[in-house]
Amino acid sequence: MAAHKASRGRSLYAASKAVVRALVRTWALELTPRRIRVNVVSPGPTDTPSFAQLAATAEEREALIATMGTGTPMTRAGTAEEVAAVISFVASDAASHVNGADYQVDGGYGQV
Repeated sequence: MAAHKASRGRSLYAASKAVVRALVRTWALELTPRRIRVNVVSPGPTDTPSFAQLAATAEEREALIATMGTGTPMTRAGTAEEVAAVISFVASDAASHVNGADYQVDGGYGQV
């Protein structure tokens, strides 16, 4: 969500995410004549195996995951499977008329 919302101390990280969003919009225009669709999936707080490495104990990991999504309307972190489901949709024929879109899989954080 760094491309959409400001966060103190994260200017370079946010800039890198905003660049990706800008590239998607531009490539959607440039690559359409070649029948190539370009979209982006922007996950919010997501419980992934890499988060296990941020905590020394299982209890600390559970506490970290519990707090990750508290700022979202869904009040929880997403799962890797939820993000993968959106990616699968965007890559499928069901999204054949989707181009230049940004799917925010963030529990509503970027919308409110």
